Amino acid sequence: MNPILILDYAGIALFAATGALAASRKQLDIIGFLFFAGLTAVGGGTVRDLILGVPVFWVEDPGYLVVCAVTAAVVYLTAHLFESRYKLLLWLDAVGLAAYCVFGAWKGLEVTGSPVVAVVMGVLTATFGGVLRDQLAGEPSVLLRPEIYITCALAGAALFTGLDRAGLPLMVAAVPAAVAAFAIRGGALKFGWSFPPYKARPGRKPEDIP
Repeated sequence: MNPILILDYAGIALFAATGALAASRKQLDIIGFLFFAGLTAVGGGTVRDLILGVPVFWVEDPGYLVVCAVTAAVVYLTAHLFESRYKLLLWLDAVGLAAYCVFGAWKGLEVTGSPVVAVVMGVLTATFGGVLRDQLAGEPSVLLRPEIYITCALAGAALFTGLDRAGLPLMVAAVPAAVAAFAIRGGALKFGWSFPPYKARPGRKPEDIP
């Protein structure tokens, strides 16, 4: 297996686990676990492949769906063992984000050769599945949490792209980029790192606009 594909399978399994944990918090049945695990795991990659105009990865290799199903089953049997499933969800999401921002950037480079497209694909791959998960589960969206989120995927994807364009071997570029993305997201979760919020006057209601 190409070592970069390890990041792909890791991202799939980790995001599937976060989707299944969201299902556990809603006390769904095993079908609900399978649905949330699959949606979260393949959501970002599906949109990425559709934009890039390449075969959707899980259609080309249904083994990814097997990984989602196995992960969902494991979480279904073990989720009750964790005291704070939402905290675990956030940390697994951070690891998945780190893996997927690098893999998405790599695939963007492979298909288009454009560093800009690669970074965008890395961010999209790493974040879109989690956004879908939170919206459907009725959880607070990771995008609306105060600590930084998209910036972590952006940093990881940009670092990998820069190192790859500099001619470094694939894994020499991938590992530090994934570690950097996780370190930033982990710091944000642990210490509440965030950017200054927008503090202008609040938006008016539509009926108040003349």
